[in-house]
Amino acid sequence: TPYKKDEFKIDKEMLIEAKQHGYSDKYLAQLCKVDEKTIREYRQKETIKPVFKHVDTCAAEFKAYTPYLYSTYESSCEAEPTQKKKIIILGSGPNRIGQGIEFDYCCVHGVFALRELGYETIMINCNPETVSTDYDTSDRLYFEPLNLEDVLEIVDKEKPEGVVVQFGGQTPLKLAVPLEREGVKILGTSPESIDIAENRERFANLMNQLKLRQPDNGCAYSAAEAKVIASKIGYPVLLRPSYVLGGRAMRIVYDEMGVEDYIAHAVQVSPDHPVLIDRFLEDATEIDVDAVCDGKEVFIGGIMEHIEEAGIHSGDSACSLPPYSIENDIIDELKKQTRTIALALNVVGLINIQYAIKDKMIYVLEVNPRASRTVPFVSKSIGIPMAKIAAKVIAGKKLSELNVSLNTKLKHIAVKEAVFPFLKFKGVDTLLGPEMKSTGEVMGLDMDFGRAYAKSQMAADCSLPLTGTVFMSVRDRDKKSIVPIAKKLLYMGFKLVATRGTGMVLSENNVTVTTVSKVIEGRPNIVDHIKNNEVQLVINTTEGKAAQEASYSIRRTALVHRVPYFTTIAGAVAATKAIEALKNGNLDVKSVQEYYHT
Repeated sequence: TPYKKDEFKIDKEMLIEAKQHGYSDKYLAQLCKVDEKTIREYRQKETIKPVFKHVDTCAAEFKAYTPYLYSTYESSCEAEPTQKKKIIILGSGPNRIGQGIEFDYCCVHGVFALRELGYETIMINCNPETVSTDYDTSDRLYFEPLNLEDVLEIVDKEKPEGVVVQFGGQTPLKLAVPLEREGVKILGTSPESIDIAENRERFANLMNQLKLRQPDNGCAYSAAEAKVIASKIGYPVLLRPSYVLGGRAMRIVYDEMGVEDYIAHAVQVSPDHPVLIDRFLEDATEIDVDAVCDGKEVFIGGIMEHIEEAGIHSGDSACSLPPYSIENDIIDELKKQTRTIALALNVVGLINIQYAIKDKMIYVLEVNPRASRTVPFVSKSIGIPMAKIAAKVIAGKKLSELNVSLNTKLKHIAVKEAVFPFLKFKGVDTLLGPEMKSTGEVMGLDMDFGRAYAKSQMAADCSLPLTGTVFMSVRDRDKKSIVPIAKKLLYMGFKLVATRGTGMVLSENNVTVTTVSKVIEGRPNIVDHIKNNEVQLVINTTEGKAAQEASYSIRRTALVHRVPYFTTIAGAVAATKAIEALKNGNLDVKSVQEYYHT
């Protein structure tokens, strides 16, 4: 039976032993059927607290002075906090697909900037494979998990001026509200504003107040409610659990059966774990905007146009900064909406906003009042360290004091391309979707989009061919779009081969093409041709589970035989522009600094 808070008791010696064995307050609370705070308060009343020890970097041969600390339940403490003014930065935790090194970059730059302002910097992070945990990055480092219990104990020991949560991605962001409830000062954007952006219903209300468009959406707390909301919004819909990063367990579904399958196999829906349901905007262009706000002014660092259409995770999509196909009036409106949202949320520090453009209408998809995975890319592209500026703003500086020009204009084009681990995993399909799969990224810089995109493909080990044969097989709704691509490739001297359906459409539009068999139609088929080095480029878009499974071997064979492949029309368009640029002249090489001063 659950304890009442004032009646709660546990044997002190048993509690000490449990803590020494690594039991967290949260887990003990579950065992005792009380909340975590009850365990914490009881532990503090009995003065059962962790001490902090130095990581011995000298193997006990000499006294270790390196400021690496970890907690343990013993008697003597080696932390020895200073009396300097200090700020704690929460790191990003373990590296994993969907939450990578980009957030560590922001943490490190934040540390450097705060040190420039005279603060002692304290990093909390539990991943030794990062720069934020290097011996010379922060003044003090605590190797601790990023959870409420451990952070509170460090705050109690160090007594900082405040804690920065916005550089480490979603992991520390989720601690903002719980930390504030415990009396910890959160520096920068307030936990209240963070919650408005993260809470789907509160965010929808804000967008309505600002008269900004969102795709139709809803929040389901049960399987039955999910089906009702999806039906009301209209298929296709994007389903996802709340409060996730990296698009984990996101899926686009096209009918009620898809909703049932998602809830049965992907997530557990309950009042505590709602599912977010959004109208999926097909064939829309997705935009990412990174900005810094000081509460009064907004510095827009970069507006990036995704090359893959909406529905593919922003971390997986190639993107162009500045946009390569969007009209100036829409770019001006994107800037206006970004400023409006940042100021309405009282953002102090970094903000990332994702938009979709469909039929020249702008839709707000998501607002993240934190560092995003594109901050390093934008910073390198424009030559302005956004995370450093944000850290100084968080510490109380104004953009005007930092001499930041609010209107940056680039003469060059920067293209980001994602790098994927598909080759390392046997049997994995190369199709992209709303769940992030990339493990890195590269950049191509040039004065022209086609050349910049070509450089990005080279950097991603996917050099584009200048001659040879292109294979095309696209879904029905892409057949109209593939015709101009095919004509351009044919004009540049490529031979075209296609499956029967795609080939028929091309022939009807006066495009010379040879039909090739699908895998299920006998041999020799397209997979045989790829294996025999008779195909130099693959364009393959697909829709529906059966079609994806049928064409899997094409994409996998192209990957294994290092044949460049594109699984979206937008990617194929970009590749065609890049090949055209390469055929029109040689690539040159310049340092990134030369582009800043061109």
